[in-house]
Amino acid sequence: MNYRILVYSFVVATGLLLLWIIYQTFVAPRFNPLQQIAGPPTHGWFKNHLYPILEPSISPRVHEAFVQKYGRSIRVRGVGPWDERLLTLDPVSVAHVLKHSTTYEKPWQSRSLITSLIGCGMLAAEGQIHKRQRRVATPAFSIQNLRALVPLVFGKGAELKDRWMTMVVQEEQLEVSCAYPPKSRIDVCHWISRATFDVIGLAGFDYNFNAIKDETNELFVAYKEMFEVAISQGQIGRTLLNIYLPYFSALFPDKSMRTVRRCQEVIHRVAGQLVQESKRKILDGEKSGSGFYSRDLLTLLLKSNMATDLPPDHRISDEDILHNINTFMFAGSDTSSLSLTWTLLLLAQNPEMQSRLRNELLAIAPASSESLSALTEDEIQSLYGIISNLPYLDNVTRESLRLIPPVHSSIRVATQDDEIPTMYPVYKRDGTVHVGKTSVTVPKGSFVHVAVEGFNLDKAIWGDDAWSFNPDRWDDLPESALQQPGLYSNTLTFSAGPRSCIGMRFSMIEIKTFLYILLTSFVFDVTDDKIFKANVVLTRPYISGKFKEGSQCPLLVSLFSPEK
Repeated sequence: MNYRILVYSFVVATGLLLLWIIYQTFVAPRFNPLQQIAGPPTHGWFKNHLYPILEPSISPRVHEAFVQKYGRSIRVRGVGPWDERLLTLDPVSVAHVLKHSTTYEKPWQSRSLITSLIGCGMLAAEGQIHKRQRRVATPAFSIQNLRALVPLVFGKGAELKDRWMTMVVQEEQLEVSCAYPPKSRIDVCHWISRATFDVIGLAGFDYNFNAIKDETNELFVAYKEMFEVAISQGQIGRTLLNIYLPYFSALFPDKSMRTVRRCQEVIHRVAGQLVQESKRKILDGEKSGSGFYSRDLLTLLLKSNMATDLPPDHRISDEDILHNINTFMFAGSDTSSLSLTWTLLLLAQNPEMQSRLRNELLAIAPASSESLSALTEDEIQSLYGIISNLPYLDNVTRESLRLIPPVHSSIRVATQDDEIPTMYPVYKRDGTVHVGKTSVTVPKGSFVHVAVEGFNLDKAIWGDDAWSFNPDRWDDLPESALQQPGLYSNTLTFSAGPRSCIGMRFSMIEIKTFLYILLTSFVFDVTDDKIFKANVVLTRPYISGKFKEGSQCPLLVSLFSPEK
């Protein structure tokens, strides 16, 4: 009797589950309000639009075609017929989504992947946890604290310059190149990544990876290997298994997961010791009355978290501190290195602009022929103050970050039913305008695509040359561009709203300092390789036909000579 009841219960439960799946897959989507707005057709139940809207090699053309045909509030298909999404290229809509960060959160799937790698720092945290972490971290990113890191950035920039000079001179001595002046083929993507790792290591927790010198440091190798797992072209099936069945995946780990575990053990041991050591120094300084001063973000985070005026329920744990240091390592090194890489490539492709920028930088260079290492900290601070305000350098930086933002796009999920306001008309499926409708109805659980690159490259906003590299556009922006949302120069490169990039100012210090040091020392030319963009977590450069070899951006680098 009990056996029959058990079988009957199992059959009923299975039947109910099957009915629920059928309802969610075939019935519920028909009543989704997003079904009422215009969007591209799908041919087949499991066909979707994710590749064309997420692939930077074609997405500008796709976004342009969609807007012309369907308007700026576009229905797109996700992974299946139950997954109707909103792709918005309406500035009022995207401002609403990014401003209301508790209504529109990162999907749990994204947060799960991030947390499995670097923990629940500010990239993955939501709600009160994110607010608490952001509140503790904000003082560390003040202008005063970041400016104190300028000499550190100069030091690593000079070290990278010296390494490249050695490589170029060795090329000349080996007489490999027949060109004069001698040119060395350098993968700037690889080398700048090593330099920014060094910078964020020192700035993050006063730890020198010495990655420019070599790549043998235990902690550096752990971070690098773990981040490479994140951007590797792995099997989609295993990724989905890690997200939706993490316990099964943990019981039967693949090679990638074993690598992540091994790296995390090193990071928790070494970086964890750094957290405890900094905490001890702060407490010892308080006991002795002499205090403890250090400019690294870890010390500043700990001091902010231990401040007497911070209520206990607003503090974060040592584990959260470590997670956020991991977050700074991942977000801080990769985004800055890619921004610099793309900028150097764009300047190599536009030699006249490169020369113009170099002349501006040389005009403010110290008269002394001594190296940067001979400058005092005050002299470096003074020099950077001038560099940061150079008009053409500012234009080049803004234009590069507009044209190729490291984050191609972002996605949010609605935590409740909402009406997203619009500036432009909303079109129905039949192509007619929703008369009197000035919003899009978004049901709870729906995904909203924020097209970062789409906004940055919108020809209706930036002009017909929006897809071209034109630093001079910033001297006379169209009125439409001045009305765009965004933390940085009317672009979405650093996002907007409560979850905008906390490290934007630090990134600008890195980018402008490195450009100054490298462009006053070297001339950059393109190689015969065809470089293309691919969205692999971030927008990365690859050599055509060599995608499996990983991200690369080789340039021909020669020493700059004023006589040239």
